[in-house]
Amino acid sequence: MDAFSDLIRGVRAHGSLFGSSVLTAPWALHFVDGAPLTVCTLLTGEGWIVPEGHPPEPLRARETVIVRGPSTFTFVDEVGTRAEPIACGEHCATPEQGGTRHRLGWHDGAGGPGTTTLIVGAYPARGEISSRLLDALPVVLRVDAGDDPDPVQDHLAAEVAVDAPGQQVVLDRLLDWLLVCTLREWFDRPGGEPPAWWAAQRDPVVGQALRLIHAEPAAPWTVATLAKRTGVSRSTLAKRFTELVGEPPLSYLTGWRMTLAADLLVERRTATIADIARTVGYADPFGFSAAFKRLRGTNPSEFRRAATV
Repeated sequence: MDAFSDLIRGVRAHGSLFGSSVLTAPWALHFVDGAPLTVCTLLTGEGWIVPEGHPPEPLRARETVIVRGPSTFTFVDEVGTRAEPIACGEHCATPEQGGTRHRLGWHDGAGGPGTTTLIVGAYPARGEISSRLLDALPVVLRVDAGDDPDPVQDHLAAEVAVDAPGQQVVLDRLLDWLLVCTLREWFDRPGGEPPAWWAAQRDPVVGQALRLIHAEPAAPWTVATLAKRTGVSRSTLAKRFTELVGEPPLSYLTGWRMTLAADLLVERRTATIADIARTVGYADPFGFSAAFKRLRGTNPSEFRRAATV
């Protein structure tokens, strides 16, 4: 388990939040639900993504844009379009009315010259784990079309053109594939500034330490045991980890444990504080509560009550 896999594992596509459409100008689709993450990929044509409070972003064929909420955004044929905005959200594709084959308020033409084919997937991305990923992203990130065809987009184009059993599951998984590939390409872009944990994963020593922490967060890790498993001295590990990640190994471990604990407190409402403490590596619930309050500013019980109101 690596840091990126851990952070993105709670981000999954869901059928009612998926939509596709063939559009003929003029158009203006206003995505009103303010999803934490929305993936927009253009199979054909071109248009503009206009995020609330941010400059417009052009979107051309075979390009992908990810919009981070909670701000809403509009997809238009051109900036200043004369089209009246159509409100779109989770009800633009309702399963009881045919799932992704039925888009309320979207123009469904037969395609052809001058049309634009848009694929949209909104992600709920709830919880503290997902927040760590969202915090590393700008409001809008884009990945330009490459020189070679994107197999994910090819599969999406083929799947939306048919109506077959299991189509929704296929579309959801393809959209998840597109999201992961887009984020990886954006983090690795030339001249980019990826989050520290992303770049640190490439280091043979620090990357291995991060994988160990994420694979076994409840293990009784010390700098010495991590150093032994990565094949370096304690001082070498501590220095390189702090330089690349921005904090010492055990500080990172504690922060990650508290992130896991925050989600567990909400997801496992019948679990005791002692149960949660043991799950994230604390034999003493009082020590766990003290660490949680030090990092979160509130104790675990208060956090759970506030999150479940």
